[in-house]
Amino acid sequence: MKAAVIVFPGSNCDRDAAMALREATGEPPAMVWHRHTTLPKVDLIVVPGGFSYGDYLRSGAMAARSPIMREVVKRAKDGVPTLGICNGFQILTEAGLLPGALMRNAGLKFVCRSVTLRVGNSQTFFTAGYAAEQVVAFPIAHHDGNYFADDDTLDRLEGEGRVAFRYVTAEGAVAPDGNPNGSSRSIAGIFNESKTVLGLMPHPERAADPLHGGTDGRIMFEAMARALG
Repeated sequence: MKAAVIVFPGSNCDRDAAMALREATGEPPAMVWHRHTTLPKVDLIVVPGGFSYGDYLRSGAMAARSPIMREVVKRAKDGVPTLGICNGFQILTEAGLLPGALMRNAGLKFVCRSVTLRVGNSQTFFTAGYAAEQVVAFPIAHHDGNYFADDDTLDRLEGEGRVAFRYVTAEGAVAPDGNPNGSSRSIAGIFNESKTVLGLMPHPERAADPLHGGTDGRIMFEAMARALG
């Protein structure tokens, strides 16, 4: 599997994503600077976490207008699997590849800790390594991770199996005390209609090595490598 990681000024998880991909695939991904206008032929595009452009306008809004994003949007619409993590999720919504928006956390504070998630759909190449309804642990680190969409959109996401992950308690229950940012219906990640684009706020690349305190995120990268390799 050949992958590309998009690098913006302010990215701080691009190297983490590259390391996770290299460990899963055996080869380093292409690191593509935001001002480039072309992408190499790849099987996967990763839009990493961080604080692109310092979040000075709105999280992900400026990055979504970077030159490289025109090509990312085109490739994603052509069916190239695309993964957006944290700020990458925000960028994908701003670019129109995923519905909804990421707003300020309900508590109006930056949250940085490990959270538990429940797998909503394990029948995609992103999530095929997990069992249906499996509870996993990923870290989060965001101030604007409160996923919002109107009720019709939320109903459609749920009805079409497009909720990838939900925030849950350690026991696996959807409850207010398991939701770290106030996201609608505890949604932590969603797919596009074809399930070839995944955006999620938690960081699987920060849970890909035992030294991180857990390896639940490695499962995602290994599943992608098997499916797309």
